Amino acid sequence: MATTAELFEEPFVADEYIERLVWRTPGGGSRGGPEAFDPKRLLEEFVNHIQELQIMDERIQRKVEKLEQQCQKEAKEFAKKVQELQKSNQVAFQHFQELDEHISYVATKVCHLGDQLEGVNTPRQRAVEAQKLMKYFNEFLDGELKSDVFTNSEKIKEAADIIQKLHLIAQELPFDRFSEVKSKIASKYHDLECQLIQEFTSAQRRGEISRMREVAAVLLHFKGYSHCVDVYIKQCQEGAYLRNDIFEDAAILCQRVNKQVGDIFSNPETVLAKLIQNVFEVKLQSFVKDQLEECRKSDAEQYLKNLYDLYTRTTNLSSKLMEFNLGTDKQTFLSKLIKSIFISYLENYIEVETGYLKSRSAMILQRYYDSKNHQKRSIGTGGIQDLKERIRQRTNLPLGPSIDTHGETFLSQEVVVNLLQETKQAFERCHRLSDPSDLPRNAFRIFTILVEFLCIEHIDYALETGLAGIPSSDSKNANLYFLDVVQQANTIFHLFDKQFNDHLMPLISSSPKLSECLQKKKEIIEQMEMKLDTGIDRTLNCMIGQMKHILAAEQKKTDFKPEDENNVLIQYTNACVKVCAYVRKQVEKIKNSMDGKNVDTVLMELGVRFHRLIYEHLQQYSYSCMGGMLAICDVAEYRKCAKDFKIPLVLQLFDTLHALCNLLVVAPDNLKQVCSGEQLANLDKNILHAFVQLRADYRSARLARHFS
Repeated sequence: MATTAELFEEPFVADEYIERLVWRTPGGGSRGGPEAFDPKRLLEEFVNHIQELQIMDERIQRKVEKLEQQCQKEAKEFAKKVQELQKSNQVAFQHFQELDEHISYVATKVCHLGDQLEGVNTPRQRAVEAQKLMKYFNEFLDGELKSDVFTNSEKIKEAADIIQKLHLIAQELPFDRFSEVKSKIASKYHDLECQLIQEFTSAQRRGEISRMREVAAVLLHFKGYSHCVDVYIKQCQEGAYLRNDIFEDAAILCQRVNKQVGDIFSNPETVLAKLIQNVFEVKLQSFVKDQLEECRKSDAEQYLKNLYDLYTRTTNLSSKLMEFNLGTDKQTFLSKLIKSIFISYLENYIEVETGYLKSRSAMILQRYYDSKNHQKRSIGTGGIQDLKERIRQRTNLPLGPSIDTHGETFLSQEVVVNLLQETKQAFERCHRLSDPSDLPRNAFRIFTILVEFLCIEHIDYALETGLAGIPSSDSKNANLYFLDVVQQANTIFHLFDKQFNDHLMPLISSSPKLSECLQKKKEIIEQMEMKLDTGIDRTLNCMIGQMKHILAAEQKKTDFKPEDENNVLIQYTNACVKVCAYVRKQVEKIKNSMDGKNVDTVLMELGVRFHRLIYEHLQQYSYSCMGGMLAICDVAEYRKCAKDFKIPLVLQLFDTLHALCNLLVVAPDNLKQVCSGEQLANLDKNILHAFVQLRADYRSARLARHFS
C-alpha cells in the first residue's frame, strides 16, 4: 500500500500514474530494454494494484464518514454555544441600557447642579471684577497709580484689559462731576494704545509673529486697532518695490502677506483686502498717473500703448489676487479698485482711439502718395458723380479724359499691412479697454475708420484712378495696367476679409452690430466689384482694339489672294503671328492677375470677343484657293492660341470657324457634303452662304449652282 501511495503525485494525472506503475513493474519495459517485456506479469501487477486501490478507497471512505460525523457533532455543539452567547448578549444589552439611563439621569443632575453653581459663581465673579475695577478707579480718582499692573511694563496686557473696561465705564459717567478722572482714564487709554502699537511695530521689525499675534489680539478691542493694521500694511511695503516691475512686486508682496496674515490677525481677509486696496489706491494709481499724464496730450500713440499695457498688467495682477481669501465678493471688490484707477482714462478712450486711428491712417496714406510724387485728385461725390457712375455702368463708356498713370497702380501692400496692423492693435485695445456694453459699438466705429481709409481712400481711389487710366478702345499701342490693379485689389480684399473674421467678428458676434457690419462690408465689396467688372470689361475692349490695329496694319488683301498662286512660301500670315503673340501675352497676364472662377469668366469673355473679331475680320477678304489654305492655316494658329484659354466654349467656337474656313477651299462638288458635316450642320444657312461668297470663284455658274 505504501508503494501505491508513492505513485500519487500532485497534480494527479491518470496517464502519468499508469506510466509510473508500468516502469516500476519488472517486465513492464519496452521490448528493447534490459528486461524482456512480459505481458502476463504486467497484467498480474495491474490486477493486484486494482485490488490495493479498492482497499485504499474503502479505508478512505470510512475515514471520510467518520470525519463527517465528527463535523456534524461539533456543528451542533457550536450552534448550542452560539445560542447561549446570544442569550448572554441580550442580558448584557439590557444591563447596558439600564446603566445608560442611570448615567443620563446623573448627568442631568450634574448639569442642573452646574447651572446652579454658575448662577451663584457668575455674580460673585462679576462682583469681584467690579471690586477690582472700583479699586483701580479709586487710584485714578486719587491721581496716583500704585497697582503693579500699571507700573510693571511686563503686565501691559492686563493693564490694557483693565483700562479698556474703565474707559467704557467712564463714558457713562457725567462729565461735570468726573471730568478729571475721565480725562486721566482717557490719557492712560491713549498711552497704553500707543505702547501696544509701538510694541506691535517692534515685534514686526523683529519678525516675532507670536508677539504680533498677542498684541493684535489685545488691540482688537481698542479704537486704535485699525491704526495697528495701517502700521502693519505700511511696514509690509517697506522695501517691497525694488524691481522695475511694480506689478510683479505687488503680487509677490501680497503672496508673502497672505501666508502670515492668518497667524497674526483674527480677521486676515479684512487685513489682506485693506493691503490690496492700499496698493491699488496709492502705489498703482500714482504709477499709472505718472505713466499716462506725461503723454496724454502730447503723444496719442504712446498714450494708448501705455494705457493698454497698464490696464492689462493691472487686470493680470487682479487675476492673481483672486486666489486669495478677500471676503465674500472679491470679484466686485477688485473690479472697483481697477475702475477707480482707470475711470478717468476709460471714459473718453474711444474718442482718443478713433482720433489717433484717423490721423495715423491719413498719415500712412499721405506718406505713400508723397513717395510716389502723386497729388491725390478729388474723385468727387454727389449727384453728378452718381450720374456718371450709372452711365458708365450701363454704357461702359469712359467719362472724362484718360489719365496716364505710367504703370502705377496706386495700391501698396505695405500701406495695407500698416493700416491693418494699426486697426488690429485698435481692436485689441478696444476689446480690453471698452466696457462690455460699449464694446460692439466701439468696434464698429473702428471698423468704419478702416473702411474709410483702406477701402475708400486707398482701394476705391486706386480703382477710380485705374479706370481713368484705361485708354479708349481705338488707342494704338495702349499700355493696359488695370489688370495689375485687379491683382493687387484681390490680394488686399483677402487681407481685409481675414481681419474682419479674425479680429472684428469676435467683438460683435453676439450683438445687433453684427448685421450692420456685414451689410456695410457687403456694400463696399459690391461697389468695388462693380468697378472691377467695369475696368476689366473696358480693358478687354482695349485688348480687342489692339488686335484690330494689328490686323489692320499687318493684314494685306494679297495675303489671301496672292498674285502667284504657285509661289506661296509662308505657313501663316504675319498678322496672325503678331495677334497670337499679343493674345498669349494677355492670357498669361489675366491668369496672373486673378484667381478662382474669375479667371475662367474673364478668359471666356476675352475668347468670345477674340473669336468675333477674327470671324468679322475674315469676312472682309476674298479668297483664292491658295489664299483659302492660308486662311485655314491662320485659323488653325488662332485655334492653337485658343487652347491656352482652357475654356471649352472658346475652343469650340474656333473649331467651328476652322470648319467654316474649309468652305473656302473645298471642291464645288463637295460643298453640300461639307455643310452637312457634324460641325456645320447646326449653323444658319446664311452664315455658310456668307463664307462661300468669300471665294474668288463664287460667281462662276458651277459653284453657285452647287451651293444653291
